Amino acid sequence: MKRICAVLLLAILLLTGCGNPAEQKVVFTTGFTDDQVFRIENAVCTLTEAMAYLVNMQEGYESTFGTDIWNSETDSGTVEDRLKDSVLAKIAQIKAMNLLAKEMGIELEESEEKLATEAAKEYFETLSDADKKAMNNITVDDIAAIYEEHALADKLYDYIIRDINPEISDDEARTITVEQILIKTYSLDASGKKESFDDPAKTRALRKAEEVKKLLAEGASFEETMAEYNEADEGTISFGKGDMDEAYEEAAFSLGTEEVSDIVEAEDGYVIIKCISTFNREETEANKIKIVAERKREVFGEQYDTFVSGLSKQLNEKLWDSVTLVDDENVTTTGLMDVYQKYFKKDK
Repeated sequence: MKRICAVLLLAILLLTGCGNPAEQKVVFTTGFTDDQVFRIENAVCTLTEAMAYLVNMQEGYESTFGTDIWNSETDSGTVEDRLKDSVLAKIAQIKAMNLLAKEMGIELEESEEKLATEAAKEYFETLSDADKKAMNNITVDDIAAIYEEHALADKLYDYIIRDINPEISDDEARTITVEQILIKTYSLDASGKKESFDDPAKTRALRKAEEVKKLLAEGASFEETMAEYNEADEGTISFGKGDMDEAYEEAAFSLGTEEVSDIVEAEDGYVIIKCISTFNREETEANKIKIVAERKREVFGEQYDTFVSGLSKQLNEKLWDSVTLVDDENVTTTGLMDVYQKYFKKDK
């Protein structure tokens, strides 16, 4: 359940740009037609478009997590509510990016529009009658319009980050592998939120960590001691700079291979760390790609957030509140974006 909620929250954060999501909320208004879900300036999201995203995302989650997840509660409503929020956020970002592309004079070429139509035809052929009905009787033209907007948004992104290709050093991206014995200083409440120990409980945790350290000093195997005492989800982890809290990271990166740290008071508890590898080439190279991608998102986000902050955003609250997830076992489509990726991302 926690994993599902985390995935949905991450989707919302990523799809509303790099600014504060609370500042990206739409306002409620009237004056919509029956099939208009929201407007951003003069860009409109129709019910058919919204249902295409919603149905595909619903079926994708159900195929992974089962059909019982939608009534589960989170801190801000059911998982169904969160999914609907993420659908709005995703479409809103695409619409805003298309508006920015228009302002910057970026357009799709005729060949790209043709590709969108070809992709739409392929996806449409995979749909059953139940799929089409669930997506408000979607047509090939509806799907092509979705693909064209995605393609233009991708083209805008590529244009804005076109000159961002920083050289990342091995040291900056260095990834190390450690083993850990963590004694927690927190518990989880009924909703899964962390609650820090009070002082007496924290003192008991420290005493336990000191006992573990004494065992190691007396020659106990780190691996066997870790198997018995470690309270973290994992014993062996790999990470780069900036991935862990400051105290943990400082201790870990100062160790040589096979060295064991003193007791470190980290964010989640008292931890004893053993360095397994001071440099993991494969993971370091992967981390370089990750760092470059993050910097590109930051550059794009600066321009995007500034543009979005000045846009009017209006939601047809009555219509969107009436939308529910599809309850039909004959609806199975999940391939909307898979087909798009096939046609537009094959060379990336």
